[in-house]
Order: sequence, then C-alpha cells, then structure tokens
Amino acid sequence: MRKLTALILALVLICSTAVSLADTKITVSGNGNILVPADTAVVSLGISARDKDVLKAQQKANEVIAAIRAILTENGIPAEDINTGYLNIYAMYDYTEGMEEISAYNANSTLAIRLTDMTIVGQVIDLAFSAGANTLNGIDFSASDTGDAEAAALKKAVQDARAKAEILAEAAGLNISGIKEISEGATYSYDSGANVFRSKGEYEESAAFDTPTVVQAAKLSVSATISITFEADEN
Repeated sequence: MRKLTALILALVLICSTAVSLADTKITVSGNGNILVPADTAVVSLGISARDKDVLKAQQKANEVIAAIRAILTENGIPAEDINTGYLNIYAMYDYTEGMEEISAYNANSTLAIRLTDMTIVGQVIDLAFSAGANTLNGIDFSASDTGDAEAAALKKAVQDARAKAEILAEAAGLNISGIKEISEGATYSYDSGANVFRSKGEYEESAAFDTPTVVQAAKLSVSATISITFEADEN
C-alpha cells in the first residue's frame, strides 16, 4: 500500500512539473519607431500691441493681422489656409502706494498658417514679420499619411518583443515555443526633435539683419507599442 501511495505521489509530482513547465509564460513589451518626412506645417504667429486705450490696442492688433493676411495672400498663400489662432486682450496694472491702477491694455492676436511646401516656411515667417508681426509661437509639423509607417512600426515592435523574450528565455534555460497573447498598445506620431529653426534674432550679432529665417523640417517619429505573452519550455 505504501509503495502504491508513493508511486501515485511520484506520478502527481511528475505531472505537476510537466504542467508547470508547459504553462511557463514570458510577457514582454515591444517598441517600434519609424521616421517619416513632414509634409505639412502650421505656423503660429501674430502681434502683441499695447495702448492705454483698449480700443486703440485692439485696433493696432487688427491692422497688423490684416497686413499679414494681405502680404501672405499676395505671395501665393491661399486665404483658406490662413486662420485665426487666438485673440486675447488683458489689462496691465500699476501698484503704487497700495493702489491698483490700469496702466495699459495688451491685445494679442495670432494666425495659424497651414503650409504644404516645406521650402517656404521660413519665407512665410519673414513676410509676416515684415508686415508687423512681433510674436512667433511655434511651428507644428505633421505628415498627411502615416499608414505605411504605422504598419512598419508595429512590425518592428513585434520584432523587439521577440528579441527581448529570447534573451529572457535563454537566461532562464528555456525555449520560446509559441505565443499565448498579443495586444496592441498605442501607435502615434510626434516631432522627432531633429527639426531645425533659426530666426533672424540669432544672427543679429554675427550677420546682416536681412539674413532670412531658416526652417528645416526633418523627420517625424511614428511609434508603436505592443505587449506579447510567449509560451516557453525547457531546453
């Protein structure tokens, strides 16, 4: 009876070990990144005008915005690609002897200019400043079609996850035997940080004032993340 009990316990132990090995899982995340050229830029710029009279401050801003629109359309930028960014008027205060008094009003107005020719971005900025603009809030680069890049990024993410799993399996004395589960995380695009922007102000000490603004749109990063659970067994 004792021998039979011992035999049963041994069989149970063997089966449990086999099930444990068969159920070994390795879960890893994978990341893929593809660089694509930007083909669209939205330039945000405008005017900040100040006056003691709120209506005069607003009028100054309106006149400059109208001048910017005019010079851009005269130089081939479609009117429908020149849109209002934001409008803002606020009071500025002086504080003397514990008294609060309005000293002036500041009117801000910006335009969002959409461009699909990356070679004229700097020229558009210079035209706007020649018409009276005095604020540049930034340039947002994007790509109109990232479908192929997203697919390639997902493939790279899977390859990355597989490579990580192989390393972990080897370190643990296991072999990857299959895939239990795959889940997609996120796929997104963003400025790679490789874009170059230099304004006239950076040249004032070393070059002529009429040095043009240089904007070089480099690449956008299209990234994908995934999670894969691999099955593994002993070598």
